[in-house]
Amino acid sequence: MNRNYLFGLKLIRGRLSITSSIACAAGLLVLGPTSQVSGAVESVGGLRPMVAALHVHSTISTGSLNLDQLAERAERLGLDAVVLSENFVLRYEYGVLPLRGLLKRAVALPSVLDYGIDRYLTDVAAAQVRHPRTLLIPGVEVAPHYYWTGSLLERHLTMHNSQRNFLVLGLPRPEDYAGLPVTGNPASYRFGWETTLNLTPTLLLIPAGWLWQRRRYRIGRVGELRYTVVTRRRVPAAVLTGLALLLLINAWPFSQPVFSSYDERLGYQPYQTFIEAVTARGGLVVWSMPEARDFHRYSFGPLGEVTVKTEPYADALMLTTGYHGFGGVYQDTRSVTKPGGNWDQTLALYLTGQRTMPPFVFGEIAFHTPGEAGIELDQVLTVLWVREQTPAGVIEALRTGRMYAVGQYRREFGLRLDEFLVECEAGARRSRSGETLDPKKAKDLAVRISVSATDRGAHPITVTIIRSGQVIARLAGQTPFAQSVADIDLPLGQSMFYRVDVQGEGGEILSNPIFVRPVMAVENGQQQ
Repeated sequence: MNRNYLFGLKLIRGRLSITSSIACAAGLLVLGPTSQVSGAVESVGGLRPMVAALHVHSTISTGSLNLDQLAERAERLGLDAVVLSENFVLRYEYGVLPLRGLLKRAVALPSVLDYGIDRYLTDVAAAQVRHPRTLLIPGVEVAPHYYWTGSLLERHLTMHNSQRNFLVLGLPRPEDYAGLPVTGNPASYRFGWETTLNLTPTLLLIPAGWLWQRRRYRIGRVGELRYTVVTRRRVPAAVLTGLALLLLINAWPFSQPVFSSYDERLGYQPYQTFIEAVTARGGLVVWSMPEARDFHRYSFGPLGEVTVKTEPYADALMLTTGYHGFGGVYQDTRSVTKPGGNWDQTLALYLTGQRTMPPFVFGEIAFHTPGEAGIELDQVLTVLWVREQTPAGVIEALRTGRMYAVGQYRREFGLRLDEFLVECEAGARRSRSGETLDPKKAKDLAVRISVSATDRGAHPITVTIIRSGQVIARLAGQTPFAQSVADIDLPLGQSMFYRVDVQGEGGEILSNPIFVRPVMAVENGQQQ
């Protein structure tokens, strides 16, 4: 994916001050638009960078490489971690009324549920021992719910949302996965009023038993000989018994999925329920590629065509809560990360207290097969700043937003965001992605940015600085690039966030936000 951009410097409402000077003894560098310095950082404040490929499939589900091959490939490409997202369950079925349990077509593809959850986690741990240089982190990709509209008999059947997916990470135990509320996961099915309805055919056994046991007497004659004839209604009894058994088999296993796949009115309710189930187990939930489309049609001869489709679901960011982030960099059309878009609007809700947690951006490669659709394992990355180079350290960085997403669509080089900080008081206090800065009474807020290329070469880039959904500067330059941009004349006590978007030749970077939220005491001791 190659994009060309015009480069220029834009000052918004005179509130940006960019000067060429060295600021005070703290060493804050404020550079003009034509200055560049190398800003590569190996370790800052006890944090170290780790380059990870997120959303990767192996032969355990729908990938073509096994765990060993993935680890070896990642090591050759210089990756520090591979975050697996094996399909949790891929079981789909459609039944025809009134006998949906009997007159149905079911399709199943390889998944963790079929492979075995315990076996999956054990195999990843064993592969990690064989390949200690690359972290292998287990996770799953889940589509909690799909639903049908139309009718196969009327030749216009459609399955919706089979690719409306989450990535789930940070669940270490098999039992954490077992009962996740997912259509197709029998362990999550429940007994309710539908169970009582499903068992009502047993009532037919009462008249069937009565008919089977009831005797009818009549007098017969043969000449002068009289005799008594005893008859039973065994045929009607057998019919009723057969009907009862047929209906019970149709209703088996009596339990029902949490949400019906024939109910099109549920909206995001199944997804919110799923988010809450994962977070209650301590897991991390990420909306996967919310603007990717999926559309297929399959012919069934005289029964017509079956359409399988998933429309983009960017509105999920606003209509669900409690998730940890979303895929914001991947090889498809994207708009939610544009200034003022759904992401910025959701971050604003967090700042105003209407959300308890902010959604962070992730890079998703959605890797299945080398070269498939031109995809290689390192073309979309998530670069993290970790406290420890362990799976727990990676999950902690993902959970707290201490990371950025990278798309590198040329094999020659990629871009790296070596430094992104918001600081005040001449650099005495600062915060990085995912963190919150309290400026107190300071008004000298500055955004520090440093970008380099993996080949250490000079490549043109445009850096866009976004404050609370508004573009406040576009800086043109080339790698290695480093600038500190002062944001002045800000109202005292205003809450806001900063993020950056970097575009270059065949590459892009999308940072996570840094929050600026003054803490002011109120009479009841709560934070305002």
